[in-house]
Amino acid sequence: MSLLDQRVAETLSSHGALAQTVPGFQPRQGQTDMAMAVSRTVQDGGQLVVEAGTGTGKTYAYLVPVLLSGQRALVSTATKALQDQLFSRDIPRLVEVLGLPIRVALLKGRGNYLCLHRMDQARHSPDSAQPGAQKALAKIETWAQSTRSGDMAELTGLDERSSLWPLVTSTRDNCLGSTCPRYRACHVNLARKEAMAADVVVINHHLFFADMAVRESGVAELLPNVRVTVFDEAHQLNEIGVNFLGKQLSTVQLHELVRDVLATGLQLARGLVDWQTLSAGLEKAARDWRLAAGQHRGSVRLRWMGQHPEGVAPDEWSGALQAVSSALVDLQNGLDMVTELAPDFQRLSERTRELMQRAALFTETPNPEGVRWAEVSAQLRLIESPLDIAQAFSALTRKVSMRSDTEADPPADADSLEALMAGDPRHAAGNPAAAGHAPAGPGPGVGQRAWIFTSATLGDEPSLRWFTEPCGLSSAEVMQVNSPFDYAQQAALYVPPHLPRPGDPGHAHQVAALVLEALAILGGRTLVLTTTLNAMRSIGEQLQAQCEGGVQVLVQGQSPKRRLMERFREGGGRGDAQGRMGCVLVASASFWEGFDVPGDALQLVIIDKLPFPPPGDPLFEARSQRITQQGKSAFADHALPEAAVSLKQGAGRLIRSESDRGILVVCDNRLSTMSYGRRLVRGLPAMRRLEDHAAFVQALRQLTTDASHPSV
Repeated sequence: MSLLDQRVAETLSSHGALAQTVPGFQPRQGQTDMAMAVSRTVQDGGQLVVEAGTGTGKTYAYLVPVLLSGQRALVSTATKALQDQLFSRDIPRLVEVLGLPIRVALLKGRGNYLCLHRMDQARHSPDSAQPGAQKALAKIETWAQSTRSGDMAELTGLDERSSLWPLVTSTRDNCLGSTCPRYRACHVNLARKEAMAADVVVINHHLFFADMAVRESGVAELLPNVRVTVFDEAHQLNEIGVNFLGKQLSTVQLHELVRDVLATGLQLARGLVDWQTLSAGLEKAARDWRLAAGQHRGSVRLRWMGQHPEGVAPDEWSGALQAVSSALVDLQNGLDMVTELAPDFQRLSERTRELMQRAALFTETPNPEGVRWAEVSAQLRLIESPLDIAQAFSALTRKVSMRSDTEADPPADADSLEALMAGDPRHAAGNPAAAGHAPAGPGPGVGQRAWIFTSATLGDEPSLRWFTEPCGLSSAEVMQVNSPFDYAQQAALYVPPHLPRPGDPGHAHQVAALVLEALAILGGRTLVLTTTLNAMRSIGEQLQAQCEGGVQVLVQGQSPKRRLMERFREGGGRGDAQGRMGCVLVASASFWEGFDVPGDALQLVIIDKLPFPPPGDPLFEARSQRITQQGKSAFADHALPEAAVSLKQGAGRLIRSESDRGILVVCDNRLSTMSYGRRLVRGLPAMRRLEDHAAFVQALRQLTTDASHPSV
């Protein structure tokens, strides 16, 4: 056993530093097993994939060996909540307990930082004429004088959805880089410099792929050179990578270009070009192009196998896309007349040319090696992407692993900064901060960089192929660590036998009736997860119309996600002494994971049906076709593992601590009647089964009447 292995084992033991200083810390065998595997990988290099069940303590399991190793590291996550937790709580606590002089920084999407140059221009934007906008801008300008980080999260009262947010922040498209007049004071630039000097940098998956794209272009990296990279919440890595590495053209990009051209033109070159006419021409072309995609309820994805998406009128579509191209050409000609006046016009010209190239791309036949589709909602977005990240990701890991052990970090040049932190701001949070700095300890040899991937859900069978194959990790060491929770005592699974099949028109109505019956007993404490927005709306509307007993019905989309989660936790499930009502939350999509409510505020999770991928989704269909061509089953090798992982994620909302008690209800009798149901059940924690409705009602009553929370 190496010295690092010994220190890791001792730290996590019953007599170690964590047990002596961290309240509530208890040694867990699964945590120690995972930590020792991470320690070996950190020392020897290579790839380690760990599925660590809820309650394992995976965060400490990878942080302890990484921090004790003394090697520079990136820790990448998918969600804002975990970034906050790592940067603000977990890493500082370990650094203090272990007495390590380590400098830590957090790097996030540039859309979270105040852009001083765009703030200077904001008052000239037409959007600033909206009611209350001038007052809000004055508040931002006052705050700008005192903030060190430029983190917009410091500014209370301004939501990311505000129309002012894009006026005072930058994107990869509109950043001026080193030509910006406020470049030296740029908060994005300063944040990156702090990250380059840190030992541990907490990033998000979007930033990692931004760095990956810049590496491939031959420009200096955005992120510091490290020996260890950890991906937490790794189950999202493939989907985030596919979206990031693909090519896109959207009406949002066109409308943002119109806004910036109009504001910049009227401020810096009024009267030299007819900015109003050029902007109006592109805006109309974008609007007509969206109309050419047809009318659809909600958001839909249209297949795109030939020259145009399925379901659109070919001539109308082609004409609308050509009109967009023509409007971009006209705008480019206008910008060419003033390009030398200011860097702003140079960047606008570059953006216009980039969009012209994208428009030309989508008039050509789709790339047979990828998949193309049109996403239609209030806006229109065209996407062409690879089917997975296997080729790009495996090439990157091989390329980076061959770098010299002494290679220095690249300088913070203008080109790399221009692409810096182009990730989605919804996936990052926190402020750069630092503790004392120590040089990195000895690392693995050349070609032996360490990569650790972990999540609570990485597949439904021991090889974890659902995760490793699309990520190109065929040579990775794979391990599964079971949850320490006693699910047989803490939780029960109920599959209502009396409900109609999910395809029945009355299914959502019957699910809502079951929820109402449960709420009459529990008085709240319930999360309803749906697989479609239509089911969410239908169930939510019925509950809001019929729910009694002072229970508040919360529905996704009716308030910001953060507020919904706060209200649910505040309600305490059954209501409290302050008179706040108990809650039921009806949600879809993003609430299937990342919604953490330990304790008795959440004791019933109801899933409306098995979360199979939608059969009409172009990306799912393209992947299924590839699997079929490989001689495998699209259902057994793709659809079923996808459903198993999603079901496992939804079920994971229920039990979050050793003292939690609850019931999982899956309102889909295919789980009991179909042969593949057994595979799906095996993928879930080993809960007790409630065989009939009477047992379900009795279990609900036991949750409400037994204050000591015995077995359900």
